[in-house]
Amino acid sequence: MKTQILSLAVLAAVVLIVLIASKPSQQTFDKISVREFELLDKNGRQRVSIKIEDEGDVVVFRMKDSTGTIRVKIGADEAGSGLVLLDGDTNPGVHVLAKKTGSSIAVMGKDGKKREY
Repeated sequence: MKTQILSLAVLAAVVLIVLIASKPSQQTFDKISVREFELLDKNGRQRVSIKIEDEGDVVVFRMKDSTGTIRVKIGADEAGSGLVLLDGDTNPGVHVLAKKTGSSIAVMGKDGKKREY
């Protein structure tokens, strides 16, 4: 009986040591290099991604809602950059472009009319 109690005590101590040793540590990194970065929600669904597209010249940042639908997209390449904010139906609500040839902003009004600036 004493042997069983001693064995349980040793086992409990080992489990406790393992739990304490496996506690996540806070680390700070000067630089992290990756080919793609993504954030996942608690259900494992991708909600944010930053990556260089397969063509290799456009970097794209995408934010998705809980259903996986893209709601924000930002892109950049040597020609310029762009931002798209998508509405509930995934239509562009705001579209901003900045290129060598000029910049533009398009906004979809509540009345459904597109206004360009």
